[in-house]
Amino acid sequence: MSERKRNIALLGSTGSIGRSTIEVIEASGGRLQVFALSAHQRLNELCEQARKLRPRFVVATDETLARGFDWTGLPSGTELLVGPAAVARLVQRDEVDVVVAAMMGSAGLAGTWAAVEAGKTVALANKETLVMAGSQVMRLAAERGARILPVDSEHSAVFQLLECSRQHPHPSPLPEGEGVGANVKRIVLTASGGPFRTWTKERMEQATVSDALSHPTWQMGQKITIDSATMMNKALEIIEARWLFGLSIEQIDVVVHPQSIVHSLVEFVDGSVVAQLSPPDMRLPIQYALTWPEREPSPAKRLDLTQSMRLDFEPPDEDRFPALKLGREVAAAGGTAGAVLNAANEAAVASFLAGKLPFGKIVPACREVLEHHSFVANPTLAELHELDAWARQEIERWILV
Repeated sequence: MSERKRNIALLGSTGSIGRSTIEVIEASGGRLQVFALSAHQRLNELCEQARKLRPRFVVATDETLARGFDWTGLPSGTELLVGPAAVARLVQRDEVDVVVAAMMGSAGLAGTWAAVEAGKTVALANKETLVMAGSQVMRLAAERGARILPVDSEHSAVFQLLECSRQHPHPSPLPEGEGVGANVKRIVLTASGGPFRTWTKERMEQATVSDALSHPTWQMGQKITIDSATMMNKALEIIEARWLFGLSIEQIDVVVHPQSIVHSLVEFVDGSVVAQLSPPDMRLPIQYALTWPEREPSPAKRLDLTQSMRLDFEPPDEDRFPALKLGREVAAAGGTAGAVLNAANEAAVASFLAGKLPFGKIVPACREVLEHHSFVANPTLAELHELDAWARQEIERWILV
């Protein structure tokens, strides 16, 4: 890596990805440094991070919470900014080298968009950005010379494999089916299967919040853990992969791999299949995005090949996990479909966590809302935001019926 330090703007510093990013930065020997941190609600933790890392800026995006919070604990030299508009201004500053987009859900789109507009390198952990506005974001990246590097373990694995094959020098928006190079037949995203991999459909329909949050291999936030239980996370990853790598739907497959050691595979036209393996540890894909195109020693766990292990693969059961079919349909449709699915799912998961919606109704509710929205093939950002709000309201209405 270059001798010059890379300044990191970390959006969503108090979430699981944000905390892992900080561990990567702290282990970098000073080659990576925090320029700015942002958080929405966990302001005490944000202050603790600021005291430890002494960034130039911290941003509290919830203006109401920020006004009532005691900021006297911020270190000298750290400037407080408030509100979501501050994030957009911050990521465009000349001092920022890499923006880590780890804000949860659709709220992360604005900051990512601003970073791409400024031509920044974006380490993208917020899959909802490309689910909602993949075509628009990738087109903007091409126009502004921005670089989008995946942080999701599955997409990072695909990116690393394509880098090794020299088929894809860097992520860029290319015509559908051409983004991975002519020698690539398909990519295969792996899925752990979540906590309900062996449950019957009838048992799953009665699953409790506690059941759904008991993920067998990954430690994640509540929303993404529920998405893993429904396999909606994989549906969203199918959509993300379409835009990130310029793929056709026929070039994206999913396989269940409960050990979460193989993070994705790439099959070439000659039949050779190449995989990326590592223990389930988000610090590895985070660091690769922060140090690309070089590799550095990492704090991530290492794969111990001296120990016996097994690697199992099985096709997903789309009868028990209908989100996968829904994801492929939305990826094929493009337009406003992704924004509606994402918003409906966020609202449905929140309702499940609040005890208002049974687990088995999360995906059917999303399909119902999706099928009743007014589809637009080439929406503006304003239209996407309007449909985002509409889909959330429709979920609430669906629950009350």
